[in-house]
Amino acid sequence: MELGADRLAGQLANEPLRPAYLVAGSEPLLVLEAADGVRAAARAQGIGEREVHDMEGRDADWPALQSSLHAPSLFASRRLVEVRLPSGKPGTEGAKVITAYCEAPPPDVVLLVIAGEWSKAHAGKWSQAIARAGHVAIAWPVKPHELAGWLGARLRRAGIKATPEALALLAQRVEGNLLAAAQEVDKLALLLERDEVLDAGRLQALVADSARFDVFRLMEAALNGRPAQVARVLAGVRAEGEAIPALMGMVVKELGALAALAQAADFAGRCKALGIWESRQATYKRALARHPPERWQWLLAEAGRVDRIAKGRARPGRESHDAWLQLERLLLAVAEPRARRLLAS
Repeated sequence: MELGADRLAGQLANEPLRPAYLVAGSEPLLVLEAADGVRAAARAQGIGEREVHDMEGRDADWPALQSSLHAPSLFASRRLVEVRLPSGKPGTEGAKVITAYCEAPPPDVVLLVIAGEWSKAHAGKWSQAIARAGHVAIAWPVKPHELAGWLGARLRRAGIKATPEALALLAQRVEGNLLAAAQEVDKLALLLERDEVLDAGRLQALVADSARFDVFRLMEAALNGRPAQVARVLAGVRAEGEAIPALMGMVVKELGALAALAQAADFAGRCKALGIWESRQATYKRALARHPPERWQWLLAEAGRVDRIAKGRARPGRESHDAWLQLERLLLAVAEPRARRLLAS
């Protein structure tokens, strides 16, 4: 059966685990939460063994997965086998392995396929086979006009009642970033009193702008390739009187992580070493795809130059003294490769 990711939790709560699940979509938070729901249901139904197969490019070992799916469990009566498909496409070999499993699933295995991208072009006989054996849950992006409603539902699940004005204000603040929205809801759940109604005034008092939150939005806009949003958020940060040195710590950290990931042979392993959450890895991959590996080290060096200018250490006659302008140019270059020529200006 195919259903929206928001309906998967209800299915999991009302039936035994199916042999196969596909959770797919380009919104990392929704995909992560849907996949977490399958994992939680597996634990609740006594499945204590879990193995993960990352199937990306040349590293995809489909014969190993096929052998694992049909091998007896060593430590538990049942296993959860996760297959991660960042591109959303298993290829001919992978499609055959998944389809064959779904046609005759072993009784001791539950297959969870997680795809980082999804559209009608990604679907095929393999996903139809999963739908027949279990569920296909698609995490479609939340559209701008749907965001206030999505926030309202999430707040209600956290026990918070909010006015339409508060929801509109919160939607404007998070600008479509669901990960930031989820973090704000979690924070509000801790700050509000029981049965307190969240109105616009109370929201403004509780969710005061902070440099840390603003630079998070700023970096997310840059990494996701949104130059217009970069310029808008940076202008807001500057208008609120933030100082550039308060922003540069995260800017340098993010660019340093990207420079390291660009040179890494094992992307997932490097992300784990850097403490990058699984829910954010798709964002890093999109950023890395926009620039050749060596450019990230150059962008990191440019961040150091901006920091030097902000601290009054610009080289006389050789560097602009407008740190805000240089920071904007740097982040625009991260978001849009053609903008890197601005850094030479």
